[in-house]
Amino acid sequence: MTRCPLNTSMTLAACASLTLIASGLLASPALADGAAASTPAAASAASEASAKPAKTDDGNLTWKGITLYGTIDVGFAHLDHGAPLTSYYAPGLPFVIQKNSNRAITSISPNGLSQSKIGLSGAETINDDLKAVFKLETGFQPTSGHLSDGSRSLIVDNGVPLASQTTNGDSSRAGQLFQGAAYLGVSSKTYGALTYGLQTSLMVDNFAKYDPQNQSLAFSVIGYSGFAGGAGATETGRFDSSVKYVIAKGPVRAAYLHNFEGGINFPGRADQVDVGGDYRGVSVDLTYSHVDDAVTESPLSAAQNATAPGTLAGTVSDDTTYAIEARYVIGRAKIYGAVEAIDMANPSHPLPAGFRGIGGYVVSFVNNAAYSIHRKETVSWVGVRYAVTDKLDVTSAYYRYDQNSYKGNGCSDTSASSCSGSLWDASLVADYKLTKHFDAYAGLNHSAVANGLASGFLNRSSTAAPVIGVRFTF
Repeated sequence: MTRCPLNTSMTLAACASLTLIASGLLASPALADGAAASTPAAASAASEASAKPAKTDDGNLTWKGITLYGTIDVGFAHLDHGAPLTSYYAPGLPFVIQKNSNRAITSISPNGLSQSKIGLSGAETINDDLKAVFKLETGFQPTSGHLSDGSRSLIVDNGVPLASQTTNGDSSRAGQLFQGAAYLGVSSKTYGALTYGLQTSLMVDNFAKYDPQNQSLAFSVIGYSGFAGGAGATETGRFDSSVKYVIAKGPVRAAYLHNFEGGINFPGRADQVDVGGDYRGVSVDLTYSHVDDAVTESPLSAAQNATAPGTLAGTVSDDTTYAIEARYVIGRAKIYGAVEAIDMANPSHPLPAGFRGIGGYVVSFVNNAAYSIHRKETVSWVGVRYAVTDKLDVTSAYYRYDQNSYKGNGCSDTSASSCSGSLWDASLVADYKLTKHFDAYAGLNHSAVANGLASGFLNRSSTAAPVIGVRFTF
């Protein structure tokens, strides 16, 4: 073994290089300059090395087929009618008008363009056509460090008057260790992909493609609330015991999802089907969903909280949904439009008081009879995204919810939430790519409610402007 001479002026780096050269682990300067190799083996190795193309750095954190990925999204916002920042509910602030929106709020805000998350995904080749795949992902609040947890945000406001509440909302993210995804399966170029575990609904999958604001939590009502993506209940935007099959052949694609009854976070079953295709810049998908025992959670009243503190109230429904989504790409512009029709009925298998729902939270007060007259909600939107430059996108969108009267008297006022009503939301956003991994955004969002959908609200409209932030993805 070569040793560096003592008491000389040789640097530590030069000493290390000399040692590696002597050990055969580092090429000598002569070889590096293209001099003839001293042995046939060395010459062969040098020839093979020069024949291999240089590996480019694609920025992915991948090791042996496993990729670490994530997003951190933090911003700053002002709302003319808002509520204080929550440590748990993913949007952080009420960017879309809520019942408790009641005061001007200027605050740091999380997850404006997208949910902050961290995850692992992997693919292991089995043969030329088949791979084993998996994904594990969780979402978190960069402003508090907590895992995103809609149910916890509701419990915080149990028994609290509306005007004193923090921001809250039901969610498919309820503090689970893996709340974004946790699935395993196989993927084939010929036969498609088959996966099992915690997975997003087919509605959520499609809305990621057809929402002009990319399901932004600050600028899209279908991103802020999972009601549309969950096909009637935000908790069913993800299914924890689901099998999903996806296949694409040329311009045509199809998908099927089935959730088995009795899962840990969702007690009911679900079936969803999607078919779609692409042709000359036009993309269209048709989606069907039926979910049994969908649960919508809410905080307890003061009287309920005195009886069962630390639990939640829940409304149970069987939901049937149809949707058509479309996108047209022309030059630098992408034009979007969609209509979703949701029919909510009383559950065919009522759930008992005290059952454990998503995230293991106990639902002590259960309403199985809210929809004796079916609640019918139509969700629609249009929008355009325009690439001003290769780095700057500007997007505008308009969303609308329209609800029938399911109270029984045909009411169309604010006397009850079961009266017919509407919600609309409009947004404008500029997103600038600073680097491959960093982007900065600025925008505004205005929303308003009327009649039944305004019942119990402290204010009927709200503007979030400005909302600015930065996002880092890796």
